[in-house]
Amino acid sequence: MSFRLSKGNLEMIANGSQPQKPVFQILGCKKINSTVQSNTDRYRLLLSDGVKSHSAMLATQLNSKVASGDLDPRTIIQLDKYICNTIADNKRVMIILEISVVAKGSEVTTRIGNPEPLTVGGARKPAGQQQQSPQNKPMGGPRKDGDMTNQMPKLPTTPGGGMSKVFPIASLTPYQNRWTIRARVTNKGKVRNWSNSRGEGCLFSMDLIDDSAEIRATAFNDQCRKFFDMITVGKVYYFSRGTLKTANKQYTSIKNDYEMTFTGETQVQLCDDVNTDDIPDVQFDFKPISKLEEIEKDTMVDIIGVCKSTGELTTITTRATNKEVSKKDVHLVDDSEKVVTMTLWGEEAEKFDGSSCPVIAIKGAKLSDYGGRSLSMLQSSVLQINPDIPRAHHLKGWYDGVGQSKEIQSISEQRSGGASTNWKNLSEVRSNNLGMGEKPDYFTAKATVVFIRKENCMYKACPSSECNKKVIENTDGTYRCEKCNKEYPDFKYRLLLSANVVDFGDGQWATCFQDQAETLLGQNADYVGNLRDTNEVEYDELFQEANFKSYNFRMRIKQETYNDETRLKTSVVDVKRLDFKEYTKKLIMDIRSLASS
Repeated sequence: MSFRLSKGNLEMIANGSQPQKPVFQILGCKKINSTVQSNTDRYRLLLSDGVKSHSAMLATQLNSKVASGDLDPRTIIQLDKYICNTIADNKRVMIILEISVVAKGSEVTTRIGNPEPLTVGGARKPAGQQQQSPQNKPMGGPRKDGDMTNQMPKLPTTPGGGMSKVFPIASLTPYQNRWTIRARVTNKGKVRNWSNSRGEGCLFSMDLIDDSAEIRATAFNDQCRKFFDMITVGKVYYFSRGTLKTANKQYTSIKNDYEMTFTGETQVQLCDDVNTDDIPDVQFDFKPISKLEEIEKDTMVDIIGVCKSTGELTTITTRATNKEVSKKDVHLVDDSEKVVTMTLWGEEAEKFDGSSCPVIAIKGAKLSDYGGRSLSMLQSSVLQINPDIPRAHHLKGWYDGVGQSKEIQSISEQRSGGASTNWKNLSEVRSNNLGMGEKPDYFTAKATVVFIRKENCMYKACPSSECNKKVIENTDGTYRCEKCNKEYPDFKYRLLLSANVVDFGDGQWATCFQDQAETLLGQNADYVGNLRDTNEVEYDELFQEANFKSYNFRMRIKQETYNDETRLKTSVVDVKRLDFKEYTKKLIMDIRSLASS
């Protein structure tokens, strides 16, 4: 079998032409040693067109082809997409972005032709210095990794001509000081405030893309305040004079060794002088849901699926900030016939409506192994609902046609610790022996309060904001907290209710602590305590009025032993007024699930 290479194309590229889809043979592939710490390898290919040979850089997103053996020596490849860029000392580097394998190295028996290293003319040297002949000088001077010559025409410049040449994102390295990129903003995070031992400030991050690669950029303090309102997602800008450092891959799914930081010299200018249709929008690298079980935890992944059902909108208090944040679990299915739970947070959770079973695409979701495999949106994640892309149309057609009636297996187990909704009716809690294991079980139930005990429903607690321990009243009218080892002139009331809740099949006694107890009674603890001390009639009426109201309860159940007596203890960790609209949506989803099974 004979193979035809694109003879003379390497020299054409060096002289400024850009032939479409040239075919070359790989003579060698070498990993490049870098002085910059990076978790991603970089490779250089030695290419031949049968007449000449020269090196080119391989974009990092193609590294998997090296590992799979697709780019072994003697392999014939077609360059579907490549760029050439000027680096230091006017040297040129060709970067391969997309390739097709024409024939594997094992199918090609020998090197094609007798290629010689590509050489072109160099610049004149001052008088008195020896000048190499144009035929003998290596391209661009002393040969370095991936060098190309400076024989190509200049790249486009920004408006006014006062800024540097436009560089592809894929060519940026920390060794370059002056560059300009033309990129589309595909995502912009919110302004975040930070504080540590070195001081405090603010920052925001954004994702940039051009036709060569993507990169994350972050602006701090003055640059944050200067550029945040200026930059709009979806628009194309010229960015110049930032600094680059090794990217922290733990917090982004963007495939770039480096990330950008704005400095006092950074310039941002809206690109309105040329057509920007050549700059792509958000680029996804979707993983099938069935493959998530094979991917290492904490990896950032792109995922797309149909919203099969959703959990209840709940609110949790974060440990780091002690602030409440909304969350909602969304169950995604794709044509690999697996379901995974994706957690949405904040406004995304509050606004999301899964009743129409939309297609959801997420860029940069964090993969967890907590309860099988599950996903979580981060501040840097990008979410699109019903995106106008072929993969989304295919999944919607598959789900409406056959997917909704198939028996789908979930890779996200029912989880404890409040991480999963785990709806149960109270009879199922008993029949399933929840709470009998080593760890507590958590479940959500729609139930109605039928009785709340008034006896021992509150106590006098330490007034310190960081302590809720019961205080001891001294003879002089002060109060002592044994935990704080302090005496206080006053105290605060803390509620500790015991409530009996029922549903259509069973009943359950549960302990309600401060926040949950205040929700059931509709008053804060201080008001309830003062009412008990001053008006017993209204106090009794308050408890009567709390009965026969329905809520969504999030409960914890665990078998505990106290004074040699073992019993199941149930406590309410969260309680929400019943939202009949949301609850009806849940019932509809349950009906669909039962019908499909």
